[in-house]
Amino acid sequence: MAEVSLAIHGKAYGIACDDGQEARVRELGKYIDARMREIASAGAATNEPHLLVLTALVLADEVYDLRGALQAQMAAQHQQEMAHAAQMDSEEERQVVDAINHLAARIESVAARLQKI
Repeated sequence: MAEVSLAIHGKAYGIACDDGQEARVRELGKYIDARMREIASAGAATNEPHLLVLTALVLADEVYDLRGALQAQMAAQHQQEMAHAAQMDSEEERQVVDAINHLAARIESVAARLQKI
């Protein structure tokens, strides 16, 4: 288990993380610090706990927006795949019908020749 020291809005925090995750935790800490400083500079928070809650809400809002965009993108991709599958089914059905018609014509031709014998 590793430990990373993060500085967020001027305060140091020791954060435990899995070995190998230190760089990612530092990156996330820097992002949180930047967002917190933006909110603090806008004067939106009256005190530190209020600032923490506002920052958490902003970050949660970003996550929800990204999740919604991803779900919309996945739904659109699913619709395209379904349309493509339906088109493939229609094409395959047409090929089967053509093959059956071709075989039926050959059978009729053979039957006609047999009647002449």
